[in-house]
Amino acid sequence: MKNESNMKRLFRTTLCAIALFAFHFSSPTSAQAQTLQLSLEQAQQYAVEHNAAMQNADLDVKKAEMERWKTFSSMLPQVKAGFDYQNMCGYEMVMGSGLMSMHIPMDPNGTFSVTASVALTGAQIVGSLLQNISVQMTDITRQQTEQQTRANVKNVYVSILVMEETVGLLDSSLANLERLAATSQASVDVGAAEQVDADKLQVQVATLKSSINSTKRSLQALRNSLLLQLGADVNADVQLTTDLNQILSVERATQVLGQGFDITKNYNYQLLEQSEKLAKRNVTMAWMDFTPTLSIYYQYSKKVYFGEEGMNMTPPNMVGASVSLPLFSSGSRAANIKSAKIALQETANSRRQAEDGLRVQYNQLCYDLASALETYDIQRRNLDVTQRVFNNLTEKYNYGRASSLEVTNASTDIISAQSSYIQAVMSVVSAQIALENLLNIE
Repeated sequence: MKNESNMKRLFRTTLCAIALFAFHFSSPTSAQAQTLQLSLEQAQQYAVEHNAAMQNADLDVKKAEMERWKTFSSMLPQVKAGFDYQNMCGYEMVMGSGLMSMHIPMDPNGTFSVTASVALTGAQIVGSLLQNISVQMTDITRQQTEQQTRANVKNVYVSILVMEETVGLLDSSLANLERLAATSQASVDVGAAEQVDADKLQVQVATLKSSINSTKRSLQALRNSLLLQLGADVNADVQLTTDLNQILSVERATQVLGQGFDITKNYNYQLLEQSEKLAKRNVTMAWMDFTPTLSIYYQYSKKVYFGEEGMNMTPPNMVGASVSLPLFSSGSRAANIKSAKIALQETANSRRQAEDGLRVQYNQLCYDLASALETYDIQRRNLDVTQRVFNNLTEKYNYGRASSLEVTNASTDIISAQSSYIQAVMSVVSAQIALENLLNIE
């Protein structure tokens, strides 16, 4: 009995262990956040492959291609098959009268037929050409979407790098200021300094901490924006591997300024050119209303009687052709042609106006980039000087050769200089991206 009890106890223990094991592996666990280590180029490519706007742009191209094929296929032979069943319900055809009458039974019969036909018009041919232009325009729009996606990723990517650099600079300044505040409070405690001096430094420490926290919150918002631009999981951890100095190149920006403007490479201009081509085709399409319609068909038929063989008057093979020519439409076709010509003239006017606008925009963007580069150089040097001034004053303060007011003012100057530096960097990046998009260069 004791052995039996031990076996039962062992059996229950084993079942519990199995149940716990199964529960451990079957219970849902918190999803681990995906880690993405991306350079700027990798981040841009990732966005091109996963961004929802890019996916829709790719689908638009495929949809346009399907529309083109649908138009082209209407000019190809159309084949259809059919089966027709007839039952006269015992009816007999009577020919003649009296003794000379002849009764012909109308037995059930079925007819199988296959018909191949082609109908060709000038409008179909021109419509196919219109669809070609539509596909080209959709593809240009897709390329434009890709360009904008890459630009958005670069903008947010650089913003994150600048914010991270700023947090590092502010943390360094905060450590120095906290050390000074502690030293000042220690001097107050031994009666070597006044409490108001220590309080000023403490307030400045709190101000600097608030600035750091605000910058960190902005940094998190930028990271969330990057995830949206990438089309990545919202819980993903993105680690940026490209250094800011590799992106922010004054030499590269100067090269862009000297690039020159080839307007034919601009996507907006390309779309306007395609729109003008489309308007020209619409004029041709309007003229096609005067062209004839040609139809050709071939039909094969096989009639089978379900009973006695009846009189089969259905030819097995038949070929036919027809031509129809429009003659009079009360002037509607001529009005359509005039309307299409007016639309073409409007499109040409819009293209010329847009061309002038793009050239003006190019001059303005060159001016903006040149100004942004000058401001960046000034703010970069200003930040360096402000940092050295702050370090010098903190050293003097340690030896009693500088006041707490001077240190406070220097700390405020650092925050202001860092803010101006961030704005200068982003102005350079934004101006360079805008000019590169206009010139259609990577």
